[in-house]
Amino acid sequence: MRLVALVECGTRALVDAVFGPDDVGELTYARRLLGHLDASMLLLGDAYYDAFDFLEAVQDTGARFVLRSTRKRRPTVRRPLPDGSYLTAVLPRRHRARASGQRVEVRVVEAWLTVVLADGTRRTELWRLLTNLLDADSHPADDPLRLYHRRWQAETCYFSLKSTILDERVLRSRSVPGLEQEIFALLTVYQALVRMAGDVTTATPGLSVQRVSFTVLFQAAADQIIVAPGPARGSTTSLIGAIGRAVLANLLPEQRRQRLKARYRKTSSKYQFQRDQHPRTVQAYTLDFKMVKDGDIDAGPDG
Repeated sequence: MRLVALVECGTRALVDAVFGPDDVGELTYARRLLGHLDASMLLLGDAYYDAFDFLEAVQDTGARFVLRSTRKRRPTVRRPLPDGSYLTAVLPRRHRARASGQRVEVRVVEAWLTVVLADGTRRTELWRLLTNLLDADSHPADDPLRLYHRRWQAETCYFSLKSTILDERVLRSRSVPGLEQEIFALLTVYQALVRMAGDVTTATPGLSVQRVSFTVLFQAAADQIIVAPGPARGSTTSLIGAIGRAVLANLLPEQRRQRLKARYRKTSSKYQFQRDQHPRTVQAYTLDFKMVKDGDIDAGPDG
């Protein structure tokens, strides 16, 4: 089963999600989500969403985008900008489309990112970002880099679905309608818990939703179902009930590590297992960006 979701940064609420057989590619599913985008939004997307057709479809919605590209793409530097980024164009593969002048104007931001955790763990990786935020004066290179880092909140959403709620269990149904029902139930429970987190932050001025533990939300909700105490007679309705009180009693630290990925791997997964590459505790971290000079991404972070 392949699931692709459009997740709101900050609240990590689901705007929409689509799923189906995994022999259908991510881009095909992702295109079904584009109807939810509009000119007030900025889309953050992982690598391999940089295909011309997809970029053009996103552009047509009026939304801005910051999408990660790969080293395989070797864009031509059309116009270098003072902050180290440069303007170029993404062209379609089809010759007729190229001949007709079809293109998507983008700005390329290339930088080495270094993440340093509180325990001293350091990781450096190359980021090549494509964005239609073309004005370097209004949006210096640091802006798309820091914005793209927030995309890890979508990984936290998947972590909550696959690891917190499912807790290493697999779907039970042996029919397609049954599997669809289970997936819809999983997404519904997740969205209900996220809305509860929103109620808690609404009723507690100054509280960031980032400090709300999804694990505490889930366990408190499960306890309410098991105990089923029901509302007390004569009680006043409040946004903060038993679940909210449990959340407020177990808030996360003010500075937390946002990079959380599901640690459980399917036996048939095509991805390399990364259990030892991600810390198991929430940690504060610092970010450092070093722009790539003259488009030479092969020189390395110290080049």
